[in-house]
Amino acid sequence: MKRLLIILCFGLLIACFGCQSQSTTSAPVIGITSVYKLDEQKNAAHTLVNFAYVRAVAENGGVPVVLPTVDNEAILRQYVEQLDGLVLVGGADIPPSAYGEQPHETVIPLLAQRYNFERKLIALWLAGGKPILGVCLGMQFTNVVSGGAMVQDIPSQVGTKVNHRGYHHVQIEPESSLAQILGAEEAFVYSNHHQAVRDIGNDLRIIAHSKDGVVEALERIDGGFGLFVQWHPEQMDDKRHRNAIYGALVRASAVPR
Repeated sequence: MKRLLIILCFGLLIACFGCQSQSTTSAPVIGITSVYKLDEQKNAAHTLVNFAYVRAVAENGGVPVVLPTVDNEAILRQYVEQLDGLVLVGGADIPPSAYGEQPHETVIPLLAQRYNFERKLIALWLAGGKPILGVCLGMQFTNVVSGGAMVQDIPSQVGTKVNHRGYHHVQIEPESSLAQILGAEEAFVYSNHHQAVRDIGNDLRIIAHSKDGVVEALERIDGGFGLFVQWHPEQMDDKRHRNAIYGALVRASAVPR
């Protein structure tokens, strides 16, 4: 019964998108991707998302809506048409076949259900030009969909000079959107990943690095708001940092189109 109520709530939220988008006073509706998880013992699948993403959108004035991984073209297009902004959340690894490589032994690939849904959503969203924020996997996935490739395992292929599963410093390009958003050219950030962007995809540029050379942030260069960070601002205790990044997405999503 509880699961049915959740599904009905999603349906009502989606049905309301059109009405909200017609009002100039409505808060922007921000889609948040989700993790698809199988429970083989119970023969069940679950849609999951860390509530920190929801909180970060809501506390900055956006209306957060979690998107189940429904691989249906009509639903995907309705998401793109009716949502005002999008957050791509973290998760497992992109299958290396997506960028023409064999998997490193440490790779734990996304389940096909999420991979197929999200690669289509990202491609459609980028083509539409609406505001987007990619976090961790969200940055990596956008880069691969845009034609880029990955460092499959930082510890064995780059080194362990920087702890990418904890707090560390990043250097930010002075003339970047991220520097303007944070009002700084350096940040102390929390991350949790073992892969990194290597070859940069089309219409993206590097705007931050860590001391070991790992790419820490990208931005779109095709005109629309597109910020992609390798760390997790929504999980950081630094509320100013968290709200600067998520607030920038919400403000960009509130601009009439």
